[in-house]
Amino acid sequence: MTSERIAIIDPAAGISGDMLLGALVALGAPEAWLRELPSRLGYAGVSVEIARVDRCGLAATKVTVRLPDGSHEGPSQPHGSVHSHAHVPLAARHGHHHVPELIERIERAPLSPWVRQRAVQAFRLLADAEGRVHGVPPEHVALHEVGAIDAVVDIVGTIEGFEQLGVSRIHARPVALGSGWVHAAHGALPVPAPATALLAEGLDIVTGGPVAGEATTPTGAVLLRVLSAGPPPARWRASSTGWGAGERDPHDYANALRVTLAEAVPESGEIVVLATDIDDMTPEFLEPLRAALMHAGAVDVQVWATQGKKGRMSFRVEALVPPPLADAVANAFFRDSTTIGVRRTLAERTVLARRLEEIPAEDGSRVRVKYSEAPNGLRWKPELDDIQAVAERQGRSALEVAGELQLQLGRPRPGEVAGPNDTRVEEQE
Repeated sequence: MTSERIAIIDPAAGISGDMLLGALVALGAPEAWLRELPSRLGYAGVSVEIARVDRCGLAATKVTVRLPDGSHEGPSQPHGSVHSHAHVPLAARHGHHHVPELIERIERAPLSPWVRQRAVQAFRLLADAEGRVHGVPPEHVALHEVGAIDAVVDIVGTIEGFEQLGVSRIHARPVALGSGWVHAAHGALPVPAPATALLAEGLDIVTGGPVAGEATTPTGAVLLRVLSAGPPPARWRASSTGWGAGERDPHDYANALRVTLAEAVPESGEIVVLATDIDDMTPEFLEPLRAALMHAGAVDVQVWATQGKKGRMSFRVEALVPPPLADAVANAFFRDSTTIGVRRTLAERTVLARRLEEIPAEDGSRVRVKYSEAPNGLRWKPELDDIQAVAERQGRSALEVAGELQLQLGRPRPGEVAGPNDTRVEEQE
């Protein structure tokens, strides 16, 4: 079993696209990748500025998308200032881009299917919300030029940024929407602004707090909608934390978003066993089923051949799932296989405590190593997927790369005692 890297978004001070981008860069998303993103999206001359800033004594990363003329999307302010995030019908589209054009741009861009699908979904949700607010069809909704380009870079960049960090699942704590009023193109509006309120439907909301004005933008809300798998799991282990700064810098609270990279902690406690027998599906679809079950939250999936009724060959598929994710994994069984029934059993298990770290490979890349704490000492196991990736890049055998890692890991780190299995490079579970 490969340890799963998850991300936990903590929007206690609200959330926006630039705050998310800043947090991802702080967590290690490459700056060069982000600076090159506008040109990949077809926006010649658009630049991305990355700065380290202070928010109430907290070091955070600020990302600004700037057009060739130097303009950029400004923050929403409390009542009395101008709200710059204006959305207008297609009839008034001089200097504006309507949403179908933005979706076409995303569909043409060199993006992975995972990123493209979520980015397109985000803009469709945005168009639907703005259309409902203004009483126009979604395809007639347009964003002013600065806001449109900023939204495309923020949305695509955030989704691809999580992909850059190797995150397989994203969770979110309750989101703060803010308080008071903001000025829009047609006058003062209560916080949350109407489009944000629609996009926040289904999200966990926290009230109170010090934020005056708009804490969560439509872009921030829609990114939570398309990325979040819900609240964090009951148990998880943090590996690193990044802070992304908002545009405003109030003196009484840190206007920053925290994103934590973590590992799911499946060891010990209750586990749900979901199982089914399948006798009418081609075996080649078992691996996509396994991947779908793991993506839905299973911590392990086993498949073995059995003999079904009337002498038919069949396959038993069994998934171990944390109780809060049992329904999601059961839905994946029904969606990605031909089964019409899934058995569910509650069980207990005990496994060794573990953590995931990274070590440098010879070519400068990183290899994940799973450490587990056994009664007779520390054990470690490099991930086979990473070993194979290094071997392919170097044109060498996986065995040769594994041998080098074995020698490297055979030297205990300061303060650690090597256990009897410390120098063994084990194969993937």
